[in-house]
Amino acid sequence: MQQIARSVALAFDNLSRPHRVMLGSLTVLTLAVAVWRPYVYHPEASPVIKTIELEKNEIRSLLPEASEPLDQSPEAEDDTIPQDELDDKTAGEAGVHEYVVSTGDTLSSILNQYGIDMGDISQLAAVDKDLRNLKIGQQLSWTLNADGELQRLTWEMSRRETRTYDRSGTAFKLSSEMQQGEWVNNVLKGTVGSSFVSSAKDAGLTSAEISGVIKAMQWQMDFRKVKKGDQFAVLMSREMLEGKREQSRLVGVRLRSGGKDYYAIRAEDGKFYDRSGSGLAKGFMRFPTAKQFRISSNFNPRRLNPVTGRVAPHKGVDFAMPQGTPVLAVGDGEVVMAKRSGAAGYFVAIRHGRSYTTRYMHLKKLLVKPGQKVKRGDRVALSGNTGRSTGPHLHYEVWVNQQAVNPLTAKLPRTEGLTGSDRNEYLAQVREVTPQLSFN
Repeated sequence: MQQIARSVALAFDNLSRPHRVMLGSLTVLTLAVAVWRPYVYHPEASPVIKTIELEKNEIRSLLPEASEPLDQSPEAEDDTIPQDELDDKTAGEAGVHEYVVSTGDTLSSILNQYGIDMGDISQLAAVDKDLRNLKIGQQLSWTLNADGELQRLTWEMSRRETRTYDRSGTAFKLSSEMQQGEWVNNVLKGTVGSSFVSSAKDAGLTSAEISGVIKAMQWQMDFRKVKKGDQFAVLMSREMLEGKREQSRLVGVRLRSGGKDYYAIRAEDGKFYDRSGSGLAKGFMRFPTAKQFRISSNFNPRRLNPVTGRVAPHKGVDFAMPQGTPVLAVGDGEVVMAKRSGAAGYFVAIRHGRSYTTRYMHLKKLLVKPGQKVKRGDRVALSGNTGRSTGPHLHYEVWVNQQAVNPLTAKLPRTEGLTGSDRNEYLAQVREVTPQLSFN
């Protein structure tokens, strides 16, 4: 230790006088700071509390899932998908969501993809055990409140019976209605004038029936581009009770546009096929990238803001990935938005038919433009870290009938067709329906 001290002293003596003064001053100052302890009077030994005011973005950086907004999801700002006349006819009643039961569906798998609480699903099954045995072609519809909680579920078991489940506290109350009307087939025909919607109304179709036609034909025809002089024929099955129409169901539709005929005919499974029994829907990929990446934040329509305590839904899924990763269109469609949009950063939205929309956010670079047609698997952007984001990731959303669903569990369209006895029965129905859809 003495040897070290002598070496330091010798080195100090060898310094020039200005350097010795500077070093000495720094040494004294360092010692003074190290030993200084201010006296502060604390009455009754109460603890000292220092309040620090933080900006909202500073608070976010201290919280988990920092890529998530606190007060609103990115889509809540200025990136609303453009709407048109047809959206008014395909959205259905405000706040009501519809679903046709298909192969492999259960009550849980259907409602869970829309973020409905498993406790509510269990309560429904407890009220009516028949809900555990849904059949292909039956229709469910439901309404949610502003917080995403289930308020009412309607189950159309058959043309005759409809069961309704209304929330009563933490449980649900069941009511059943039996229809006793007579079902009558009606063919409604027309020629497109100023628009398909107005011409269909003139032909006698209701708004709900027009919605059904547009959804049935959405994969074959862009109804915004139907031209004046195009022809249509619609076969509706309507229930008449005491001279009044109670409900209706689309059986088949034919549209002639540009000299070409397009058909959609309902099968027993509630889906629509062409005249040969081939499916009309275009298949989707499950993920918007060539390989699957780690999920950094899940879909949660009832996500609570950890600071405000308010509901701030996370309407998609976040995938953590390096910047510059190619982002792919999950299905055939048309780009409806491609721009920089506030919290969403660089942002792409693609419409697939009339019922489906996908959104891709926080991108680094856009590779498409609005109005551009894309195919499944096409590159639409490169992933990034733009907008309200604290780390490289892709925020991906799937919307069905203007309602956000869980991209990981949603029942996505598949390219499929009827086979075996199902196809034979369908073709027999086609032979019966097609002659009724003549334009004469």
